[in-house]
Amino acid sequence: MAAQIPPAERLLNLVIALVNTAGRMTKEQVRRSVAGYQEAPSDDAFERMFERDKDTLRDLGVPILTVTDAGHGDDIGYRVDLEAYALPPLELTAAELGVLAMAAQVWQDQAVRADTTRALTKLRAVGDAPESTDLVAGLAPRVRAGGDAFGPLVDAVQARQAVRFTYRAATTGEVRERTVEPWKLLARRGGWVLVGRDRDRGASRSFRLSRVEGAVRTVGEPGSFTAPSAEELAAALQSWASGPERIATLAILPERASAPRARAVPPPPDAPDLSGEPLLAHRDLVYVPFRAEWELAEELVGYGDAVVVLAPTGLREAVLHLLRRAATLDQGVRSDG
Repeated sequence: MAAQIPPAERLLNLVIALVNTAGRMTKEQVRRSVAGYQEAPSDDAFERMFERDKDTLRDLGVPILTVTDAGHGDDIGYRVDLEAYALPPLELTAAELGVLAMAAQVWQDQAVRADTTRALTKLRAVGDAPESTDLVAGLAPRVRAGGDAFGPLVDAVQARQAVRFTYRAATTGEVRERTVEPWKLLARRGGWVLVGRDRDRGASRSFRLSRVEGAVRTVGEPGSFTAPSAEELAAALQSWASGPERIATLAILPERASAPRARAVPPPPDAPDLSGEPLLAHRDLVYVPFRAEWELAEELVGYGDAVVVLAPTGLREAVLHLLRRAATLDQGVRSDG
């Protein structure tokens, strides 16, 4: 026995049929040719199903017309009013197209890169400012691709299937295997983050995809763990917004590090007088608010020597730690050579 077609799929089938009909479709034609209506056990059941679907589509804004045959008044058919259903011409401003371009830059993994590129190409074709993305070029989010881990983790989140991967800790550099029940993927400054329950630790944890080494393997069957409650998920996500807001004092080379500059705030009332600081002879003094120290440190490391952290001390030490670790990454290669 064939599986029953869901109501939403039947509605979509009906819209497609009424949009593409040459003139109109009668009820008999709908019942015979549109998938989902053949399941009606009787004529009365079909009538109720069809009338209910028509009302639903009209409530959703689909303009379904009733068309009567000129020679036979009782011969009634239906079609979609294509002029009323079509979208008006798109008139995007330069700023609107620029924001869409910024959003597309977040999705730079191979799995979705082609789709976002095609979408932006089409939008630029109908827009009045093909170069409008230049308006936000300096504000483009610095989000690294999730690499090979991104696709499997998206699937695992949707399937509620546990995963296992090798992970390098940020603070200690320790490399160990983790078994995680994936709850949610977040885009945060500097990259993608997986939030889930670490089975070995019995608690929720966050994992940067940029620190996942090797392949992500699935564990068990789909649906093998229960989705977190709203309270559990909120508690796991709280670490990304909790803690008092602090101000980082940065010395930035001219025309560099546009993203931190875009978030700059006026100097706090208790800011020390740094007018005699030698670094500021050829750099700009910029104050940037932050909450997560390591999150900002990872972003600033990406700018290299263009950004120097003057305060607070903890942020400065975090940046220096990451720079020292990066400087020693090739030592093993050299010793083997």
